[in-house]
Amino acid sequence: MSPVLQAQGLVHCYGDFRLEVPHLEVYAGEILAVLGPSGSGKTTLLRLLAGLLSPEEGQVEGGFRAYLPQTPPLLRRSVLENAAFGLLLRGVPRHQALARAFRLLEEVGLEGKARQPAHLLSGGEVVRLALARTLLVGPAVLLLDEPTASLDPANTLKVEAMLKEAAEGGRGVILATHDLFQVRRLAHRVVFLFQGQVVEEAPADRFFQSPRDSRSQAFLEGRLLP
Repeated sequence: MSPVLQAQGLVHCYGDFRLEVPHLEVYAGEILAVLGPSGSGKTTLLRLLAGLLSPEEGQVEGGFRAYLPQTPPLLRRSVLENAAFGLLLRGVPRHQALARAFRLLEEVGLEGKARQPAHLLSGGEVVRLALARTLLVGPAVLLLDEPTASLDPANTLKVEAMLKEAAEGGRGVILATHDLFQVRRLAHRVVFLFQGQVVEEAPADRFFQSPRDSRSQAFLEGRLLP
């Protein structure tokens, strides 16, 4: 099976920091977690994979990718119009776009707020709306930067359910997070970054049970400093 996204020989520098990723891939139906302390290069890696940054070296290949930042932007419009925005940009007739968006809002439990201004949503609702808007445009790969970092447990579980469903529907998901419990719940594989380097890549179960690098072990034990 071919990956839905593949990166080879990525190098990106800013200031004194250098990010090097020799190889990375994700497959349809897979959730790949990118772990590492703050400043290790997780967000930069996601932006490179999404095509928002250009690497000094290397290349990224794959299908249509969608990037969801930690604080998703909202339009000064209703929840429904926010959800439909990507479809409207792609020329989908307005009535069709709104109908499809409303059906997805029903699936994520936001149909009761479809007509209200989006800025009145809670933090968890904003993430669910942004994720629904992203899913509607049909990306092959979802790239998410700490999507549940400031959410309560109930909203965290709702967002995680959406990510599981996205993967089960055939999308590849790449998730940057500090939440080790979330990685245990969601991820099939883990990439561990430290100081811009890929220290370890492993199936999630093995990474947690028997990490092969001492820095991975230290991070899991809370001993590794940025």
